[in-house]
Amino acid sequence: MNGNFGADRRGRLSELEEGVFDVLVIGGGITGAGIALDARKRGMSTALIEMQDFAAGTSSRSTKLVHGGLRYLKQFEVKMVAEVGKERAVVYENGPHVTTPEWMLLPFYQGGTFGAFTASIGLRLYDFLAGVKREERRKMLSKEETLAKEPLLRREGVKGGGYYVEYRTDDARLTIEVMKKAVEAGARVANYVKAEELLYEGGKLVGVVARDVIGGGTYRIKARAVVNATGPWVDTLRELDHSKEGKTLRLTKGVHLVFDGRRFPLRQAIYFDTTDGRMVFAVPREGKTYVGTTDTDYDEDTAHPRMSKEDRDYILAAANYMFPDLKLTGGDVESSWAGLRPLIYEAGKSPSEVSRRDEIFVSPSGLITIAGGKLTGYRKMAETVTDILATKLREAGRGPFQPCGTKTLPISGGDVGGSRQFPSFVNKMTEAGVSLGLSKEAAERLVRRYGSNVTAIHDRIRNVTTSSHTLPPEIQAEILYAIEEEMAVKPVDFFMRRTGAVLFHIDWARYWRKAVINFMADCLDYSDEQKREYSQELERELAAASMPSDSLAGR
Repeated sequence: MNGNFGADRRGRLSELEEGVFDVLVIGGGITGAGIALDARKRGMSTALIEMQDFAAGTSSRSTKLVHGGLRYLKQFEVKMVAEVGKERAVVYENGPHVTTPEWMLLPFYQGGTFGAFTASIGLRLYDFLAGVKREERRKMLSKEETLAKEPLLRREGVKGGGYYVEYRTDDARLTIEVMKKAVEAGARVANYVKAEELLYEGGKLVGVVARDVIGGGTYRIKARAVVNATGPWVDTLRELDHSKEGKTLRLTKGVHLVFDGRRFPLRQAIYFDTTDGRMVFAVPREGKTYVGTTDTDYDEDTAHPRMSKEDRDYILAAANYMFPDLKLTGGDVESSWAGLRPLIYEAGKSPSEVSRRDEIFVSPSGLITIAGGKLTGYRKMAETVTDILATKLREAGRGPFQPCGTKTLPISGGDVGGSRQFPSFVNKMTEAGVSLGLSKEAAERLVRRYGSNVTAIHDRIRNVTTSSHTLPPEIQAEILYAIEEEMAVKPVDFFMRRTGAVLFHIDWARYWRKAVINFMADCLDYSDEQKREYSQELERELAAASMPSDSLAGR
């Protein structure tokens, strides 16, 4: 991302104290990354800090769909459906390696939320609002066609189905690729750096005092404009600015369960309604099936939301209702994740009814806060915020700035010739990987994960020398790339957000964890205390992914 940041962390952080930035973004999720990229491409000097790892909050814990928001039609959120529907095509085109079209089946049942008529009208309206391409427009299926698409579906009461396209993504890698593109454009970014104090001059916000969570030490970072893009923590920062008033945040928790594909052999992604009227996704991915999500109010540890027994049982009940022959139990859950949605509070509404719209607040001190919103709309949200920044900075005599250029800008790894050329790119680079001694499966996995950056992985595989480490060359190469280009600092960064292994390949993560910890310790010169602390942190994440939080009490 910015060379081997880990090797010279203190020196790189000291650079954040040099001069005054036009923009300081606080928050390294997808929204903050998008703002940093847009601001820098327009010509604004830009810095970004994140108190955890990039994407460690909501941006690695979503349903992993860049979707058009079909369910918002139920709430008559027509404008939102139109906006996010069009944006998902932009996200796909700019990063086809992290976003994949996925046909989704919406079965409808006697007495269900959607009937044949309402589903047909809704999906047609969805196609129109979202500007869906002709080859991806909805199809209506008969009862027989619906059951043929997915034989595991409950047969009792099924009347037919709607067939339409959503886009599956790796949310954490999408965030990191956007962040890398921002760095490539000249943004200065740092993870594990927490804003602890706000700096003012004449009542106006002019920067922050930030602490390095990894190495200690504090840094004064000055900026003409400060953006609060901290997701679930936006109100915490507004409190620090003494500007938390009017609309506030409402956190809701969403949990997803992962099953091995042999136990839950789902062929087809399904979007179905539950007995309590909510909608749930079941999605096949990488030999697994994941199901979610819950939607419950949350007021516990914001940094570490966990699956509870109630969450697990709710999703199991929903899955067994729609796929009754499976008879799934808690013992079948291979892994899970829990994430928080930062929604704008609306009195009297249930979590599922609260709008997912984003809102921007500008405080008397000048702090710009972006709250709410969806993964799909990150680029458009960033454009709106950066427009405000451009106006503010011009008033301060800065500029001129370029217009927004991110709509047709490939993100890092996205230089593959566009979505239509991506399949041929995958074939070509898979062959290149095989020529290095990789299996076809491993070679293709690397191309799909890193896109056009896979050549940097291949270079590192070629340069791996025989060592005392037992890791295969491709894993060593991925770790080196994660450290040197993606600012991975801890083993949990690698296993959770650079590869997603804890979520979708937890046995692989358990098998290689000690070898990876030892390798990273050598690369980053961990102290004995750091190595012990980071090992324990990874063990906690592995345990939390596979057991409800109730089971973790007292451990």
